[in-house]
Amino acid sequence: MTLELDHVSLRVRGVPFIKDVSLQLERGSLNVLLGATLAGKTSLMRLMAGLDAPTSGRVRMEGRDVTGLSVKKRSVAMVYQQFINYPSLTVYENIASPLRVVGLPRAEIEARVISAAKLLKLEPYLQRTPLALSGGQQQRTAIARALVKRADLVLLDEPLANLDYKLREELREELPRIFASTGAVFVYATTEPTEALLLGGHTATLLEGAVTQFGPTAEVYRRPANLATARVFSDPPLNALRVTKQGHTVLMENGTVLPASGPLAQVPNGVYTIGVRAHHLEVEDIATAERMTGNGLIRLGATIAVTEVTGSESFLHMDMGQERLTALVAGVRRLEPDAPVEVLIDPRHILLFGADGQAIAPARDAAAA
Repeated sequence: MTLELDHVSLRVRGVPFIKDVSLQLERGSLNVLLGATLAGKTSLMRLMAGLDAPTSGRVRMEGRDVTGLSVKKRSVAMVYQQFINYPSLTVYENIASPLRVVGLPRAEIEARVISAAKLLKLEPYLQRTPLALSGGQQQRTAIARALVKRADLVLLDEPLANLDYKLREELREELPRIFASTGAVFVYATTEPTEALLLGGHTATLLEGAVTQFGPTAEVYRRPANLATARVFSDPPLNALRVTKQGHTVLMENGTVLPASGPLAQVPNGVYTIGVRAHHLEVEDIATAERMTGNGLIRLGATIAVTEVTGSESFLHMDMGQERLTALVAGVRRLEPDAPVEVLIDPRHILLFGADGQAIAPARDAAAA
């Protein structure tokens, strides 16, 4: 089954929620909708499901126009962020409930429930009620109830957001295996770039109701087509610096003049934005930085604003004139506020965008990994 959105838009009381989205999602594929809260992920999923009708554009399933077709007449299952289970029913009955509604024979119900329970490791808990389960087991039950319907389209709207870290990690690892075992089209909404990378498949980045890019997840991450996509697919936020190329030099907004290196050496004079992800910034105190050498390293002076130590990593927030940089570095780095530092950037790690926000040159695999 192929799901196709053909120039789909949605306006609510004149306000645009979804803007001219075209996507084609193939049977057996895992597709991630990645964007911040209110980017349009849930609105887009509701259009896919038939819960809402688009203001313009068409929705097709297997080439058939289903734009005006009720969700009840579509083969769709949905899993929400909240644990939506029937508290008085056992896990078995929760999973079986959609099958009983459509009147399947008892033997068929039994076979499907056992199969889904095995896939989601719920076999030991089938006779328990949801309140006797952990949060992860409750969400597994909700996912099993969606899978047991054998729907052509399965929509998962931030299904792990309410789980603790350990449970999220556990289910993130298992979900690609679960998805691969069915022939449905899966659509998974998340606000977390890391989750999109862990799940793989294909990713559509969303910003203010518009899809900025769609393609294989690793490709979208490594080669963002525009600045908007790079921002959506960066956590911590992308470091974006506006620069002016003049001959063999680059002028930064704070007045710093640098030699034009990396992709900036190959482009004509003009105004550009360079993007660097936080884990590609190296930060050293002045004395250490003076002893460091590197082929064409970009060196920027900055001062520490805030240091956040998370345990195995540290976030260093730095001021460079009116601009704020964020670095993600390994280990515990405690630098005092206002301490002068030097920020080192390998030009190969630069993402380069023109004045219109479009990518000038794709990042190399090694650079953007």
